[in-house]
Amino acid sequence: MMRTTRLVLAIGFFVSCAMQSGAQSKNSADSSRKQEDRETRIHRVETTVVDLPMGENQAPLQMDLLQLMKLYNVPGLSIAVIENYKIAWAKGYGVIETGSSAPVTPKTLFQAGSISKPVAATGALYLVEHGKLALDEGVNEKLKTWKVPESDNTKNEKVTLRRLMSHTAGLTVHGFPGYDVNDAVPTLVQIFNGEKPANTAPIRVDMVPGTKEVYSGGGVTIEQQLMMDVSGKAFPELMHVLVLDKIGMTDSSYEQPLPSVRASMTAGGTYADGKMVHGRWHIYPEMAAAGLWTTPTDLSKFAIEIALSKHGKSNRVLSVKMTNEMLKPVLEEAGLGLFMDKNNPGQFRHNGADEGFQAILTMNADSGNGVAIMANSDNGISVGDVLLQKVAREYGWNYKSHGQGTAQMLVLIAKSKGTQAALQRYAELKKSPSADYKVEERTLNALGYTLLFSGQPQDAITVFQRNVQEYPESSNVYDSLGEAYMKTGQKDLTIQNYEKSLQLDPKNQNAVEMLKKLKEKQ
Repeated sequence: MMRTTRLVLAIGFFVSCAMQSGAQSKNSADSSRKQEDRETRIHRVETTVVDLPMGENQAPLQMDLLQLMKLYNVPGLSIAVIENYKIAWAKGYGVIETGSSAPVTPKTLFQAGSISKPVAATGALYLVEHGKLALDEGVNEKLKTWKVPESDNTKNEKVTLRRLMSHTAGLTVHGFPGYDVNDAVPTLVQIFNGEKPANTAPIRVDMVPGTKEVYSGGGVTIEQQLMMDVSGKAFPELMHVLVLDKIGMTDSSYEQPLPSVRASMTAGGTYADGKMVHGRWHIYPEMAAAGLWTTPTDLSKFAIEIALSKHGKSNRVLSVKMTNEMLKPVLEEAGLGLFMDKNNPGQFRHNGADEGFQAILTMNADSGNGVAIMANSDNGISVGDVLLQKVAREYGWNYKSHGQGTAQMLVLIAKSKGTQAALQRYAELKKSPSADYKVEERTLNALGYTLLFSGQPQDAITVFQRNVQEYPESSNVYDSLGEAYMKTGQKDLTIQNYEKSLQLDPKNQNAVEMLKKLKEKQ
């Protein structure tokens, strides 16, 4: 009986070992297959990021990612792809700055620009949940260091935290250029009042709060001061405690400027024409609006946390209720720190742009798919939009792009084959429009501005002139042509086009201001 038992136990042991070995082999094979699938997908994304039709009897325009980056003067780019609420892969391309041989890696730090806003909003909403702030209370109730100046606009409607985060508080100052590393950096109060050394106008309520969504980095900077006033903590420290540490965003910081240890891991900014930003990057005391240094991997961790929080599957910072409040539009598509997407249900997003840096973050809370892309270039979003579309196609996401498809295609043609080739393709599309490539007034305007800011002003003028021919009754096209002439120092033509623009639209305030400046110098 004993021998039989031992035999059965021995057989069981060997069977168990065999099963474990088989399971390990299967797991290993599955892991290898997944790794192979991932590498195959990455390869397809990298090598065929551009594949555009060029019309009848012409080969398509094809490029790999590095070729596309070179075309747009983008030295370095970093990407993280999110699939089913997990980071599928992250990779860096190019170099940390022009002239460097140091490669971009997933650990390279980039400035996030306005993607700083949703991360900051998450911290503010945490303070709301814990009774330190209230979404619909006038912010002057708890502001200590500075108060929003009252006016006729604030008699009946107040500037509230909800309105600051959703850009509906009626506040001025769209964005911030930052400060050169050698410049004096203002305090927040100096920024609020537009006092030197601040380089932006005073932040004021110029319309009734709650009536319209007008993007205001100025409003988010007031949000920053509010958070500091109620917590008594410096903003970078506060954000580490409230958000970054909880989500595991270990490579992220709102410190401005960065301490030397982190600064050694940064990319250097690049203008659209390929020139480097002096000192590698600008300093942003407007931290909540534009001051986050991070990586696509950390931004992906943030996006995944928000998406899972919506469904109650991870609530390390916000509750289900508060996350859904965050993702509910206040006006238009503006939620609390994030923008929703009527074309893509479940999608939340934000782009970012600092001096020499641009970034894209988009995530679908319902499908669990998303992308974070960061680049050390003012052309980062142009390249990122193309890359995002390629990733969406590769992974079979039902994603409708926000990019201007036709304009984007024409820019690629202009940069690779010349402006005349782009205008010829435009003419072909106008004769035979397709569902994918529609032609409208903004099509050539977008192409013209890309060329203008990429150091090709004469090509930009050619494009804007063509748009004037196409839309002779549009005030906007003359305004754009005037701007291009101004860039090339052709004063008489500048005045002539701004005057024509104003004639067509007497409410064009930009034309009024430009003409005033031009005529003062005569």
